[in-house]
Amino acid sequence: MNPPDEPPPGLIASVRAVGREPQQRAGQRWGFGAFLLVEAVFVLSAVFITALARTSGTDIGSSVTFILVGSMVPTVLAAAVAVVITRLRGNGPLTDLRLRWDWADVKVGLKLGLLGLALTYVAALAWSRLVGDQNATSAIGELVDGASLPLGAAVAMFLYVCFVGPVCEEIIYRGLLWGAIERQGWSRWAAFVLTTLIFAASHLEPLRTSLLIVIALPIGIARLVTGRLTASVVAHVINNFLPGLTLLLVTLGAMPA
Repeated sequence: MNPPDEPPPGLIASVRAVGREPQQRAGQRWGFGAFLLVEAVFVLSAVFITALARTSGTDIGSSVTFILVGSMVPTVLAAAVAVVITRLRGNGPLTDLRLRWDWADVKVGLKLGLLGLALTYVAALAWSRLVGDQNATSAIGELVDGASLPLGAAVAMFLYVCFVGPVCEEIIYRGLLWGAIERQGWSRWAAFVLTTLIFAASHLEPLRTSLLIVIALPIGIARLVTGRLTASVVAHVINNFLPGLTLLLVTLGAMPA
C-alpha cells in the first residue's frame, strides 16, 4: 500500500517503472514450446473444421453453424489448451498468466481501451481510404458478409467478438506468449514488442497486419504497465465493442454492410 500522504502512481509513473519490477516465474516449466503447441491447435482445428464443412458439401459462406463454429472453436480451444498447460506444467493460469483480479487494473484497462477505441477508429478510417473498404474488412467481417444470421446466432457472434474472443486471445498472446518470453529472462519491453507483432501477424490477414499492430498497441501497453492480464483483457473488450456491435447490427439487417 502507498503511504497516506503519497498519491497512487499514475499511468506515466507506471510506464517509467516498467522493467524495474522483477518477474518471478518459479515453478513454470513451460515456454515457447507451449505457445507453438497452442498455435498448432488453433491452426489445425480451423483447417479440420473447414475440411469437414467442404467434405459434407456445406456452403461455407451461408451455413450459420459453420460461421459460428469456424469463428469461435479454434480460438476457444487454443485458449483452453493454454490454461491446461499452465495447470500441468506450472502454477495454474492465475499465477503463470498473471490473471489476478485488481480494480486498479480494470481502471487502467478502461482508460487505455477507450484510447485504443479512438485510435482504432482513426486508423481504420485512414486505412480504408488507403486500401478500400473491401480490403479493410476483417476475416470475421468477410465470413458474415451478406449472411443474414438468426437473432440467437447474431447475439452469440456479438458476445464472442466483444467478450469471449478478447479473453481467449489475451490468454494466448499476452498471457502464454508473454510468459514464455519473460521466462527466457527478456525484459517486459521485449515481451510487449514481440507479443504485439506476433498477435497482429497471427490473424493471417497480411493486408491488415499494420492496422492490427496499431490496434494492439494500447492493449499491450495495458499489460505492460500493470504486469497483469486483467488490464489488457478489459482494454481488448472495450476496443472490440463497437466493431462487435456493428457486426451484430449488420448481420441482423439493422444497418447496411
